[in-house]
Amino acid sequence: MITVPILLYHAVSAEATAAFRRWAVHPQRFGEHLAVLAESGYQPITVSRLAAALSGGEPAATLPPRPVVLTFDDGFADFASAALPRLEQHGFPSTLYVTTGYVGRGAGWLAAEGEDRRPLLTWPQLAEVASRGVEIGAHSHTHPRLDELPTREVREEVLRSRRTLEDHLQQPVPSFAYPHGYHGPRVRRVVVEAGFDSAVAVKHAMSSTEDDRFALARIIVDADTGTSRLSHLVRGEGLRQAPYRPQLRTTVWRVARRGRAGLTRGAR
Repeated sequence: MITVPILLYHAVSAEATAAFRRWAVHPQRFGEHLAVLAESGYQPITVSRLAAALSGGEPAATLPPRPVVLTFDDGFADFASAALPRLEQHGFPSTLYVTTGYVGRGAGWLAAEGEDRRPLLTWPQLAEVASRGVEIGAHSHTHPRLDELPTREVREEVLRSRRTLEDHLQQPVPSFAYPHGYHGPRVRRVVVEAGFDSAVAVKHAMSSTEDDRFALARIIVDADTGTSRLSHLVRGEGLRQAPYRPQLRTTVWRVARRGRAGLTRGAR
């Protein structure tokens, strides 16, 4: 088994509201992260390359000696202006997951955090990003908690996001990222049936070549993650190793949250 850290970033920006500050890594710090990875001998790969190793499409032995995966959720415009130039300086591939309903608009799902005007990439910008070798994945259409929705609505969110990206970019979209990391057997089944080759969750744990290809574990990188902390994270220090069984309290919390969501829908 080969262990693989999959890093999860959101915004790469010096500007953020107090409520969103955790999810905005300063561009200078992001550059320092990449420098540490390069100096430590890590070799980034895309999510799809890791998924191919899990599915048998690529022998795990052909992965680089120290693989790492760099993923970015949501599709914020700062990916093109702040993240991609730094990635290209090191020759690092990455995977960008896009919330299609807000392309070219503000991040409407972040209204509670005061970030509903944070811009997402436009379609021309996404096409340019893709042409520069970034793997594009789907991140739903409107960024809901999928496991709280009826199956019909889950299917609409998942399929619409993929079809929209493929129609605009004219290329396959092989991977999906669960909004907020929330998923379960029902949501996972919809993603598989939609024809994706892989999907990423969160879990804040190390992934591996024995991980679930449709619920890959990722490690949260936030604004307070310094270079020393990042070095510990990519080594898996203090983290669980996928695959693993969820803790009982986590399972109970998920059931309670989904139950509350069902009651709320029923009261409408």
